Amino acid sequence: MNFTRWSARLPGTQRRAAARDDRSSVPSARAEYAQPETGPRPPDGDPGGDPRGGTDHDPLDDSRDAAPRPDGPALEDLSARDILGRLPALVALVYGPDHRIAYVNDAYAAAFGPRPAGATAAEAMPELDELSLLPLMDQVLRSGTPRTVKSRKARSGNSYTVTCTPVHRDRDDESEADDGNPPNKNDKDDKNDKGSKNEKSNKGSRGSRNSRDRGGESGVLVYAADVTDHAEAAERLRASERRHRETAVTLQRSLLPQELEQPDDLRIAATYQPGGTDAAVGGDWYDVITLGAGRTALVIGDVMGRGVRAAAVMGQLRTAVRAYARLDLPPHEVLQLLDGLAAEIDASQIATCAYAVHDPNEGRLVYASAGHLPILVCHEDGTVHRAEDPTGPPLGTGGWIHTSGTIALPPGSTAVLYTDGLVERRSEDIDEGVAALERALSGAKGSPQVVCDRLIRSLGVTAEHDDDVAVLVVQHPARTGASAELFHNASLDLLGGIEAAPRARAFATGVLTSWRFPVELCDLGVLAAGELVANSLKHGTPPMRLGLRRTDRRLIIEVTDGDDHLPRRRRADPADEAGRGISIVATIASSWGSRRTPGGGKAVWCEFALPH
Repeated sequence: MNFTRWSARLPGTQRRAAARDDRSSVPSARAEYAQPETGPRPPDGDPGGDPRGGTDHDPLDDSRDAAPRPDGPALEDLSARDILGRLPALVALVYGPDHRIAYVNDAYAAAFGPRPAGATAAEAMPELDELSLLPLMDQVLRSGTPRTVKSRKARSGNSYTVTCTPVHRDRDDESEADDGNPPNKNDKDDKNDKGSKNEKSNKGSRGSRNSRDRGGESGVLVYAADVTDHAEAAERLRASERRHRETAVTLQRSLLPQELEQPDDLRIAATYQPGGTDAAVGGDWYDVITLGAGRTALVIGDVMGRGVRAAAVMGQLRTAVRAYARLDLPPHEVLQLLDGLAAEIDASQIATCAYAVHDPNEGRLVYASAGHLPILVCHEDGTVHRAEDPTGPPLGTGGWIHTSGTIALPPGSTAVLYTDGLVERRSEDIDEGVAALERALSGAKGSPQVVCDRLIRSLGVTAEHDDDVAVLVVQHPARTGASAELFHNASLDLLGGIEAAPRARAFATGVLTSWRFPVELCDLGVLAAGELVANSLKHGTPPMRLGLRRTDRRLIIEVTDGDDHLPRRRRADPADEAGRGISIVATIASSWGSRRTPGGGKAVWCEFALPH
């Protein structure tokens, strides 16, 4: 096959041929504008004269000033086969709908081995199938449009970027190449004959322009560049980014609660989903904190920004919230303390937070918000209420006095606390996202975890979501039947006087006996109730009240009075007549504590774990 017949269709060949055609007109133009030399003219044949036999110096001919030509043929003296053969890239030429092999260069043969001419690519070039190039070559052959695929990996482990370019040859040329006769000897012996080469180039250019009119056969030139080093570097970079992101996600998950506390009166589930693979981890967090006496604190927060720094700030804020919650302060006081701490941690980081407390005796949430999205509560009939004001600015701004609000959480209702990643979309207002969440919550039934998953799906949050999402679902179940028998409340108003303590002990004895507690637990409960009442009578002020509450897990005893001085445990000397009541309670009870009540005064409580 005469490979040079294909060169007329290779990119740039026609331009080089046209340049050679025009070269014959250059000497006459140069002669017309040549200037005579001012010095003496050398004799004919003198080495200093014009190498072409002329004596005038042509100012348009810079061959004298150019560097000496390197050894070897000039570019215009090389055929397309010579050029492709010297390329370091892999080159293969196929023709026809079966992609029969016409040529492979030395680099291709070195990479995949020699290929027999005339065989089909599907049979003799399995590497093209490995790189998924055969369908692409069919497309290039049909459309006549070049196609490029990047960084395809072969079984050898090397990666290649491949360009498939359509080419065309004439039928006349094919007959010349395939008639069984060897190529014209002049094609080899007359390479230095410029006139002969110009004639061939002109003929090839004219043939290439008219080949489609006369009919011919199309083919595909496959050009593959080895990009293994680049692909491996890119893969190392991606692996490094994955490791950094996994480190940040691991850090954030380690800062979140590993296992949610489950209060007696609530059922709670939470979901955290980091942003997609292209997004850095954020600072979303949630928490559930049991405060004692059946009360539970619920926390949701979001540190603005991305990366490990945001996750670290989130961890510090979460730790601080748990410490402040142990003080059993009202929600707005917790946020007030957290606001000052956030400014000290990092003034450049903006964080939002919602802190709510559930008291089973009140059937409501008392909450405060620092720039966070509103809490949603869905009642048993599907009605959704949104916790409105009060909402203060984000944490760390300072100069703001936070206040607390309330929202009902009756039995059978579900509360949802969430971060902005669940409802915020770039194409719509955030209020539209909150409204969509309300609609999804209205129809979401089932356990808290089921509700979490349904809300995530309903809001279109996927693994490729561009922002972190944290959701905390809290259900206050409506108990009936045998389950309801495990939850009871009883209370007694104490009018004061010396008869208050005996009345409190008698009341506690009757209630605990009716709840069918073991005798030992009844005795401990009566003793604890008597000590707490005696402490309130000595150090507190009216009104006083004794409350007893049982759940399926514990017995809770609580005494409230009008004085806001909180008791503390201290060691009493043998000669002291007082100071032993709280120590006795702390010794016999599973836990104890005290807090200030919203209307003024205090509450002192203790708990006893029920036997299984």
